Amino acid sequence: MDKLEMRHTLLAAKARKKLSWDEIASAIGMSPVWTASACYGMNSASQTVAHKLCDVLEVESDVAEALQAFPVKAWDEAIPQDPFVYRLYEVVGVYGETLKDVVQEKFGDGIMSAIDFTMDVDKVEDPKGDRVLLTLNGKFLPYKAW
Repeated sequence: MDKLEMRHTLLAAKARKKLSWDEIASAIGMSPVWTASACYGMNSASQTVAHKLCDVLEVESDVAEALQAFPVKAWDEAIPQDPFVYRLYEVVGVYGETLKDVVQEKFGDGIMSAIDFTMDVDKVEDPKGDRVLLTLNGKFLPYKAW
């Protein structure tokens, strides 16, 4: 089974069982964002986590093997069409250089790791309309001179 077939299998099982990412993540001891990312094929799972996930979603063991496979982290290079994904793309386009400059003023010349990284999604209730709070937490990696 490849990552694409795995993704379809897991998302169909999630829908069939009517489980949220929070519920699935809690059952396997991982974060909701990481769990969803693994199910979408963008992260690999340990053997233990892969089998727990398959148990929770009641899918065959070949899915666990695909979950453990190292992913190829590639995505469509076209501008995203989904409105939510496009807005994230827009945020990076509009604020990317600004964020880079502010981070480098605080930390020096380097990057934020997407490997030593966590991300959380929270809902902030607001009388003017609920807010989405995305927290990106990555280790700072300074550039090395040699």
